[in-house]
Amino acid sequence: MSGATLSTETIAAAPPPPEDGAVAWARRRLFSNAFDTVITLVFGALVVWLAVVLVDWAFIGAIWNAADAELCRSANGACWAVIDARGRLILFGLYPYEEQWRSALACLVIIVTMILSCVPHFWGLRALPTIWLTGFGIFVALMYGGFLGLPLVTTEQWGGLALTVFIFAAVFVIGMPLAVALALARRSNLPVIRAVAAFLIDTVRSLPLLTILFAAAVVVPFVVPDWAQGDKLGRVVVAFALFFACYEAEILRSGLQSIPGGQEEAAAALGMSYSARVFDILLPQAFRASLPATINQVVITFKETSIVTIIGFFEVTASASAAVGRGEWGAYYVEVYVFVALVYFVFVFGLSRYGAYLERRARLTARG
Repeated sequence: MSGATLSTETIAAAPPPPEDGAVAWARRRLFSNAFDTVITLVFGALVVWLAVVLVDWAFIGAIWNAADAELCRSANGACWAVIDARGRLILFGLYPYEEQWRSALACLVIIVTMILSCVPHFWGLRALPTIWLTGFGIFVALMYGGFLGLPLVTTEQWGGLALTVFIFAAVFVIGMPLAVALALARRSNLPVIRAVAAFLIDTVRSLPLLTILFAAAVVVPFVVPDWAQGDKLGRVVVAFALFFACYEAEILRSGLQSIPGGQEEAAAALGMSYSARVFDILLPQAFRASLPATINQVVITFKETSIVTIIGFFEVTASASAAVGRGEWGAYYVEVYVFVALVYFVFVFGLSRYGAYLERRARLTARG
């Protein structure tokens, strides 16, 4: 009897299970005591005030269409008419006006390529390279022209969002195979190859990206012959791709290290060649294990494309500066940079959410 009484008292003394629902969560996290309540109310009021001010500036008091900047002088909010007036310069830079449809179509091709590469059906060591090489090839063909009646447009005239997308796609297309090669070389049984790969990766990772790009754009022409220089944009893209490859190689190497060594030994015992072991067994698992980190590196790479404006390229941020640098629309630079920030947000937020989805998917797969 006493044992039963003790059990009943113990159960009665136990804390009640936490309640579920939004109200219970808010009570526990935001209003658990007087101090938390005051902080929540103060910051809540501040957030509401900021939201009201931003909505009034961006929507209610904004002017969306105006023939010239004078009509925006009396506006109580934003002057989004500057995007309508200078949007082509922001998106396409110095690309010929009558050919800008090619630049828009080329950007759409890369966006479709990115979406297709996020579909699990195409996650293969043959499908993904095929998709990216095809999409990038169509992009370059549309931008450059010179065939089927399309006028030739040299890279000096590329600019705006199209140039940003080109640099990002070129870095990914060149850098990913190079990253695979460096990751495998650093795991090689040959000491010379392993040491050279490790030295290259560690050296590049220890340098700022801006230094590498500046050296490719300015220093290389002084140290290599004319026939090996290429154009400035090509040198910068190759240097950027090398920087991306060295970081991605370490990500892939961590994925390779997560694979039990017995798998490669079993494949070798079955008589499989080195290429079959790598491309059929090791790399698919390594990419799957390192995919969230790879998505994160891709996001960083897209944001870092803005650095090329410092070495004289007319990408989207430089185009935005030029759009309001002089003339009647110069007072509305805030609206232009908000628009550019929104463009970056759409790309980067989409990629980051996809990375979070991959992490959840990997956890569910591991549990199953």
